[in-house]
Formats: sequence, C-alpha cells, structure tokens
Amino acid sequence: MKDHGKRLRQALLIALPLTALGVTGCAQFNALKAKVGATSPSVVVTPPAAAPAGPENPQEPSFTSIVNDELQLGHYAEGESALRRYLKQHPGDRPAQAMLRQLTADPRQMLGAPSSTHVVQAGDSYSSLAARYLGDPGLFLILARYNGSTNPSVLRLGETVRLPLSAKRLSMAPDAAASGADSGESGAVAGTATPPVAESAAVKARRLQKESLALLDQGHKNQALARLDQALLIDPQLKPTGTGAAALRRQLLATYHERAIVLYRDQHLDRAIALWDRVLAIDPDYEPAVIYRARALDLKHRLKQF
Repeated sequence: MKDHGKRLRQALLIALPLTALGVTGCAQFNALKAKVGATSPSVVVTPPAAAPAGPENPQEPSFTSIVNDELQLGHYAEGESALRRYLKQHPGDRPAQAMLRQLTADPRQMLGAPSSTHVVQAGDSYSSLAARYLGDPGLFLILARYNGSTNPSVLRLGETVRLPLSAKRLSMAPDAAASGADSGESGAVAGTATPPVAESAAVKARRLQKESLALLDQGHKNQALARLDQALLIDPQLKPTGTGAAALRRQLLATYHERAIVLYRDQHLDRAIALWDRVLAIDPDYEPAVIYRARALDLKHRLKQF
C-alpha cells in the first residue's frame, strides 16, 4: 500500500506539471519544461537575488534569503540569529533593521490592541493585507505575529485574521533595531527611538530600485538583483523606472519561478507556493506562476488524502 501511495505521488509530480504545460501550448513553456527536466531534484538552485557573501564570512546568507527561507516560513529563531549576524556585517542596512524590529517587538504594542476581523479571500496574503491595512506590504511579519502565525507564507481560504483598527503607534525605528542587533538584545517597543527623518515605504522602495540600477551599471548583477528584491518586498507594485529596470525585474521573477519549480519537484510545496505568491504579488499576470501555483495547491490537497 505504501509503495502504491509512493508511486502515485511520483506520478502526480510528473503529470501535473506536464498538464500545466499543455494548457498554454506556448513556446515559453516548452523551453521551461526542457530546463526543468534537465535539472536533477538533488540540485539546489540558489537565486541570484541573493547577493554573494563577503570574503570575511562566505557562508552568511543574504537579507533576501533570510526573509524568504527563514522568516516567511516561520523560522523565527533562526531568522533572528541570521539577521543579527547580517547586521553586524551590514550595520547600515535599513530594511534589515526594520525587519528585525518586526521580529522582536511586541505586535500588540506596535499595532495596537483594538482590532477587527477579516475572512481570508482568494489571493489574500499577509503581504497584501499589510499593504491594504497598514500601508506597507513589507510589514507582513509583524501582522503575521499579531495573529500568532507560525508560518506567514500560509493563509487558508476562509480563515479569520485580526487586523489592527489603528497603526498610529507603529514605528519601525530602524536605529533602535540596529542598536538591539549590536547589543544582542531584543528590539525595543514602539516609540523608544525614532529616526530623525522618516522615510516612507514608497520613497524607500524607489531608492532601493535606483540603487539596484546603479549596481547593475557597475557590473554587480547579483547585488543589483538583491537590492531590487528588497525594493519589491517593500512595494510589490513599484513601477520600473530607469534603463534596465524592467529587464532586471523579469530576470528576478524568472529566477524565483525556476527555484519554486525545483522546490515543487522535491515536494516542498509550502515553500514553492510562497515563492509563487511572491512572484504574483509583483506581477499578477505572470502566467507560469499562476498555473504552477494552482497545480501545487491541487497536489498538496491530493497528498493530504494519503
């Protein structure tokens, strides 16, 4: 019986992607099929969005990989340790400072205790809800913790989540987060340290995108992808501006899609779905992600029946 179930799982993994490819009939999918088919499931695809580690600590992950591979999947303790190590190497990284604050501050003190309820609809994610109700999709982590979530990448249809009625007390206070990272203490609660000039989420995202293009012009492609990914984490709907911005964005999306396919073939379905959610938050019309995400959800449902 176990052998039968195992063979059925393998058949599903092979049949569902091929079905998705057959739906479109596009040359783009044929090329993608050839690429995926040539990739062994044992091969780990490292996204170029992750900036190469420095020579002093070649094994340290990038900020992007910490967010995607640790925090979005609910690995809070591991993510906090990685963030603190990262900030020791990059003490001026404001997005990393802000993310550490989301991870360590008291969610009720940051967002306020009074809340309303929201029933999760198709397409909802903590990022989209944070964008809609907090004005910044990058606040997905504090909103997930506000709801006691142990895996911010997962929201189930029909689930009820709490949304703060007012976020007036919210202060990311990146300077305080950096101080906590240096001292090894957890981030202070809201209002303990406010930066002299508050940079809005929109301004921060545009600045990071501009920096990514400057890095690309200097020949630092991996760093450019990492910086653009930070910008899109803050504002997935950020408009590409400047020479090369659109092409760089397409490459970033293709990289995450290909990585999600490998995770899918290895049956890491939650991680694959989370990556496709990331792609679709940036480009809702990215057809390969739409199709494969649906197949992954269907496969996840079928596997639960065994």
